[in-house]
Amino acid sequence: MKLVTYNIQYGLGRDGRYDLARIAATVEGADIVALQEVDRYWQRSGSLDSPAVIASLLPEHYWVYGANFDVDASFRDAAGQLHNRRRQFGTMILSRTPIVSSRNHLLPKYGTLTQHSIQQGALEAVIVAPHAGPLRIYSIHLSHLSPATRMPQVEELLAIHARAPSEGGAWCGGHPDPGAGWTEGEMPPMPADAIMMGDFNFGWNAPEYDRIVGPPTARYGRLNRLTGFVDAWVAAGHREDEGFTIGTGERIDFCFVSASLASRVKACRIDVEATGSDHQPLWVEMDL
Repeated sequence: MKLVTYNIQYGLGRDGRYDLARIAATVEGADIVALQEVDRYWQRSGSLDSPAVIASLLPEHYWVYGANFDVDASFRDAAGQLHNRRRQFGTMILSRTPIVSSRNHLLPKYGTLTQHSIQQGALEAVIVAPHAGPLRIYSIHLSHLSPATRMPQVEELLAIHARAPSEGGAWCGGHPDPGAGWTEGEMPPMPADAIMMGDFNFGWNAPEYDRIVGPPTARYGRLNRLTGFVDAWVAAGHREDEGFTIGTGERIDFCFVSASLASRVKACRIDVEATGSDHQPLWVEMDL
C-alpha cells in the first residue's frame, strides 16, 4: 500500500495560488492520505468547504475530517436568513479501504500572550488492511512554536497510543437489550499497531523525535522500543539527517510506524517536485 502525508497549507502553493485540485492530483495515487492544514470557510481561501472539495476530487477514497480549530462563521443573507457555519482548521484522512471508525483527539495547547497559538490535534482512523489487519492511522499537526509547546503534545500522543487497545473500539461489549439498536453491525476493532503521519514541526535531532523513536547512542545507534515507533524514512534505508520536507532544508514531516510494522516498510521518498504547498509530500510504501 502507498501512504502519503502532506501539509497542504490550506491549498496555498509556492506560486501564491490556492488550488485544491493540484493537491488532489498530487496525492491521488495513494491508498492512504493524511493531510494537515485543511480549512473550512476561511475568507483567505475563498470560503470553501475544503474537505468536501478534496473528497469530491478523490471519489474512490473514504474520508474523515477532524476540526481542531473551530469558531463561528455564521452569517445572514440578504433576506435575513441565518446560515449557521463554522470556520475550521484541522486534519483529514482519506483511504481506499473503508474507515471503520474515527476519533479526533485534541492535544495540549499553550496559551500565549503575543505569539500565534492555535488548537492542534490528532485525527484517528481505524482501517482493516488486506494483509496486516486492523491498524490505527493518525493525521497529526503539532505546534510550531517550540519544544516546550510540542513535548506535552508528544506525551499526549504516546498516551493516546498506549491506552487505545484497552479502551476498545467505538463501541464494545454487549447491550442488555439487543433489539435496541446500539450494537448495529460488527464491533469495531481498536488495534495495538498504529501509523502516525503528519507535520510534527521538529527535526530528526530534536528531543521530541527522541521521545517517539527512542534515544540515540554513539555505539549502538537508535534504541527503538519494542512497543514504540520507528521512523519509516529510516526503516526504508535513509539516514536520519537526510532529506527535507520544507524550504528551510529540514525534515519535519514524518511517518512513524509501530515497531512491529517496521519490517513492512519497503520504500520512502519525498516528492520534491510538488508545488501545491510550502511543504513537500512524504510517501511511504508498506506491505499492509
